[in-house]
This record gives sequence, C-alpha cells and structure tokens, in this order.
Amino acid sequence: MTVLVTGGAGFIGSHSVEALLAAGAQVVVLDDFSTGKRSNLPPEHPRLTVRSGDIRDAQAVAAALAGATHVLHLAAQVSVRASVDDPVDSSTRNVSGFLTVIDGARRAAVKRVVYASSAAVYGVPAQLPLDEAASCLPLSPYGLEKLVDDQYAALFAALYGQSLLGLRYFNVYGPRQDPASPYAGVISRFAAQLAAGAPLTVFGDGRQTRDFVFVKDVARANVAALQCDHGGVVNVGTGARVSLLDLIAALGRCAGRTPQVRFDPPAPGDIRDSAMTPARMREVLGFVPGTALDEGLRALLHA
Repeated sequence: MTVLVTGGAGFIGSHSVEALLAAGAQVVVLDDFSTGKRSNLPPEHPRLTVRSGDIRDAQAVAAALAGATHVLHLAAQVSVRASVDDPVDSSTRNVSGFLTVIDGARRAAVKRVVYASSAAVYGVPAQLPLDEAASCLPLSPYGLEKLVDDQYAALFAALYGQSLLGLRYFNVYGPRQDPASPYAGVISRFAAQLAAGAPLTVFGDGRQTRDFVFVKDVARANVAALQCDHGGVVNVGTGARVSLLDLIAALGRCAGRTPQVRFDPPAPGDIRDSAMTPARMREVLGFVPGTALDEGLRALLHA
C-alpha cells in the first residue's frame, strides 16, 4: 500500500503512521501543522514523505494523492467547543475538507478510503450499548459534521462505487494527546493535573461512564480497516464502561499516589453514559482493542 494519511502529524495520525510503516506501507503525510507536530513523526524514514498543506486546498490534496493506493483521512477540527463557537469554520474543515479529500481520492482512482467519524454522531443514547444502527441525534455542530460525512460517504459509495469505511471512535487516549489543547481528552487532562500535583477536576459526581480506547489499538484498527473491503461505519472502542471515579483510581495506581479530586457542577450538555458493542468491529476488523486500562495509563504517564 501507498497510504496518504491526512492529519498524520496529529495524535491518532502519528500512531497510525507508525503502525503503517511497521506493516511495510509507503506513507505520505498531509498536515497543516495547526495542531499536529513534526516531532510526532519519525525524523527520517525511507518510506515516509511529509507534506504541508490544507485539506480544503484541492491542489494540495491532489498533489499528495499522486501515487496513493489508499487514504486514511484523519485531519479535522475535533473540538466540540470550537464547533459551537464557530460552526462555519468547523464545517469548512470537517465537511468541505472531507469532501475535497474523498472526491480527490475518487478522481485519483484510489482503491480505499478510511476516515475518522465519531461517537459524537449519536448524541444522548436512547439505549446502551450503542451499535451502528442506533439513532443519531448529535448535540453539537461537530457531531452533525461527522454524521454528514457518514452520509456523504454512503452516497459516494452508491453513486461512484467508491470503497469507504467510517470509524466512529469513542474516547481515545494515550501518548501525544496534548493536555493543553482545548479538545484534549479527560485522561490527558487528568494526567497533566496529576503530574503538576493539582487536584483532578471532575464535572458532576464522577459516576458518569465512558469507553476509553488506547490510541495504539485505534491505530491497529485503522490499518485493519484499510486492509479490508467492508463499507459503512464501525464503532471503535473496547466494549467496556469505566466511570471517572474508577479512572481516577486507576491513574492513582499507575502513578503510585492518591490523586486529589475537586468536584465542580456538571458541564452543560454532557452525556451521562456512553458504551458501545464491539460485534461489528470484531466482524469487520477482526479484533477488539485489548489494551487494559492500567497498561494504557502507564504508557501515557511514562511517555
């Protein structure tokens, strides 16, 4: 494979680049470096090419696609808050940019496109665990943008016979997730607070649950998705629910100290519980992410 990875210098992107190189692929990274870092990528690798460019620039995308057989599209505006504050800019990145990439891939006769969708498409779950047929009622422009991407992908598959698969990531965590970022995950924020000796800030009572999936498992899922021929969408998570209080206890075990916790009022619009069923992921990708939470947390704390 020769794989174009958009957003390849970012959190999930850089781990995916490493997994693809380990699998023997030629890799081209296209990144505007607004959030991604060149230091996240190997300094030199004979099968890695790094290009600077914006996914909304059709010419930059076409140039990066030259010779590509596969595309892993991860570049996006991933902050829910930023999408609420500036929905127009967010949509240019997450809808217009997405269209530019998949249409460029179609024109370049790329064999396969895998792209990052999100569990944010579901909104407040009507029932748990969530499968891919669950109703989608997103609560933010970001969630709506990802749902529109899923619909465009289905339309392109029907209209043009294009091979596309969307991966609806749940709560991804691990090394290289910037805790100072406005869209950092709760685990990276907790880890930074713990390292600074500051109290861990919990919004609500801490009993809300999430499915936390380790970034290297997500990278494996991305590689498996590129290598299969299934279409549609697939949830990517562990199938396990972890409360924030249990997460804090696990962080304390891994760090060898008892974290201090500060409870603040619940965040407006926060979803109480989230969980997914891994049945389709197992069928399509051939595995379920298996990194234990403590193992993943140790990798993050000691990165």
